[in-house]
Amino acid sequence: MNSLAPQPRRGRPPKLDRDNRETREALLHTGMRLLTEQGFLVTGIDTVLKQVGVPKGSFYNYFASKEAFGRAVLERYAGYFAAKLDRWLLDESRPPLARLEDFVADASAGMARHGYRRGCLVGNLGQEVTQLPEGFREQLEEVLCSWQERLAACLRAAQQGGDLAATLDCDELAAFFWIGWEGAVLRARLVQSDAPLQTFIRGFLALLPR
Repeated sequence: MNSLAPQPRRGRPPKLDRDNRETREALLHTGMRLLTEQGFLVTGIDTVLKQVGVPKGSFYNYFASKEAFGRAVLERYAGYFAAKLDRWLLDESRPPLARLEDFVADASAGMARHGYRRGCLVGNLGQEVTQLPEGFREQLEEVLCSWQERLAACLRAAQQGGDLAATLDCDELAAFFWIGWEGAVLRARLVQSDAPLQTFIRGFLALLPR
């Protein structure tokens, strides 16, 4: 008896029934995943559309250009990462410096879970910034400054609790952390291990004046 099961079709991706909002969200989600793995320049719109199941002609119903898409993905990632930082750094059940260690532990687990394929989208785009449209530079700096502000507030809480020297410049130290953290993430992807992340956080905490 011949099987009546439908056979997989080749060629164009299937047109999935979604409303406009769901399709836009799917494009952003897929874009965020791909850009954390391979950056903006080598990520083709065709790849994103194929994975989402959207015909190429429909892309411009959601984004005016690849640049507009990339900036929207960056905005979405910034919101996602800010929420992650707030979850760890604002946890008042933990001492402030332990909150920072908790964030690092969570980031380490996340990188391992994805086989060290995914890094930091901001770091990836930062390495490409000389080849990106000029507007990305300001957007990336704004995101990094927002992360610095969150960490500086956590460090000031440690100061108020007596865990850090009162003379410490928390804003400067927070900037130092993120500069070093992006390098540690890059190295972790290179060696496929969280050892660089652990080395960095141990060194950072050891240098803090108490």
